[in-house]
Parts: sequence; C-alpha cells; structure tokens
Amino acid sequence: MSHDHTHSHSHPHSHDHDHGHSHDHHHDHNSEMSMAEKLNTLLTHWIDHNDSHMQNYLSWAAKAQDAGLDDVADALKAAGNLSQTVTEKLKRGLAALE
Repeated sequence: MSHDHTHSHSHPHSHDHDHGHSHDHHHDHNSEMSMAEKLNTLLTHWIDHNDSHMQNYLSWAAKAQDAGLDDVADALKAAGNLSQTVTEKLKRGLAALE
C-alpha cells in the first residue's frame, strides 16, 4: 500500500546564533598567506578568544561562589584552569613560529 502526497511545513525560527563576541578576521584575500602567517593569525585569535572565555568562567565562578553554589563555582574554576592550559599550549605553538 502506498500513498502519494506532498508535505509542506515551515521553520519559523532563525538559525542565526550570536555568541556575543566578535569573530572578525582581518586579512587581505588578494594576497596569498604562507602557512606560518595563517597559523600566526589563527593562533593569535584563538589565544585572545580562549582568554576571553577563561575570564568569563572565572568571573561567573566568583558569582556562583557568592550565591552559595559551591559545586557550580568549582566546575567553572576548573573550566577556567583548563582554558589556561589550552592558552599555554596555543602560546607554545605561536612561539614556535617565531
């Protein structure tokens, strides 16, 4: 047994997701960048971006601590510490390019 009819439906919600911070990339698309130049640009961006997240985690950890949410504060502090480790690895990669 088969049937043939069309289904139509819409998706009324937007698929735009704003993270509240810039992801701008400024470079000239008319010239070719070497792999080292590309990595330098990316690593510098990732370090700044990761540090921003780390500061947010630690800021919210303090707020959670003040609110008596010790387990949440501990988790956010741990995330901040992990972010610091990631930043150190990224900085090591950036230094290797110099």
